[in-house]
Amino acid sequence: MADDNAVTLYNSNPAITDAAKKNPFSIKVAIAQMLRGGAIVEVTTLDQARIAESAGACCVVVSDPRKPGISRMPDPSLIKEIKRALTIPVMAKSRVGHFVEAQILESIGVDYIDESEALAYADEDHFINKHNFGVAFVCGCRDLGEALIRVREGAALIRTQGDLSRSGDIVQTVRSVRKVMDEIRVLNNMDDDEVFAFSKRIRAPYDIVAQTKQMGRLPVVHFAAGGISTPADAALMMQLGCDGVFLESEVFDCLDPYKKVRAIVQAVRNYNDPLELAQASSGLEEAMAGLNVDEQFGAAGGSSY
Repeated sequence: MADDNAVTLYNSNPAITDAAKKNPFSIKVAIAQMLRGGAIVEVTTLDQARIAESAGACCVVVSDPRKPGISRMPDPSLIKEIKRALTIPVMAKSRVGHFVEAQILESIGVDYIDESEALAYADEDHFINKHNFGVAFVCGCRDLGEALIRVREGAALIRTQGDLSRSGDIVQTVRSVRKVMDEIRVLNNMDDDEVFAFSKRIRAPYDIVAQTKQMGRLPVVHFAAGGISTPADAALMMQLGCDGVFLESEVFDCLDPYKKVRAIVQAVRNYNDPLELAQASSGLEEAMAGLNVDEQFGAAGGSSY
């Protein structure tokens, strides 16, 4: 949850070190903390990026427009154009395991790289060694073990992943966030002697697990992604303990995208205030048009961001 003392930096005897020393991991964690309490908006055009910035997004993530075939990193020229036009941080997606795409994105000056499972996988067995880069990385997870493995690899921000079909259905995101939080609560109530067995069970490095127990939360910033399409959805993620939310580019598929993004940003900032949430949720009926699962995807739904 985005309160002032939720995330602490690594002090002496850090559990994680950067072999390349291009940017110490603690610096990357600090850079990611700048996004806490905000909404990161996926954009595919410069106009969308400008709308997101004016609506109060803390960051935009540039994505390749969805089309048939393999999804890859976005066009570097589009990223450069957006970076020149915006004052907020710019993130871009790379395929899982595709370290050359990450090298290209770092060379053009992106602020964050999202190693995204929503794109096609470049390597089914290996994720990018994020310690070899100076830029902060974002990675997805669906449980605590996966989250801590990604942190060991160098992820400075964890994105708990839900629905990947972009249906606007939040149920899988809630399931993933609750699973991570439940596992952290179980870990917090363990004796120190039990942590070894727990680490083996979730297949995560013991030192990172022990640090998570000591902090009582993930050791890096924790966002939610997938199916978040209303102010109430965003506030739900925050009240469940997340530090912020990702919004998919479908947020622009409405009559007034500025109003919709602005409402969700306000909901993230005021997630514990029902009166503010009611105000943010008012008058969005037209802006929500086309986001019903039954209308676009049928009753089967799907599995986001």
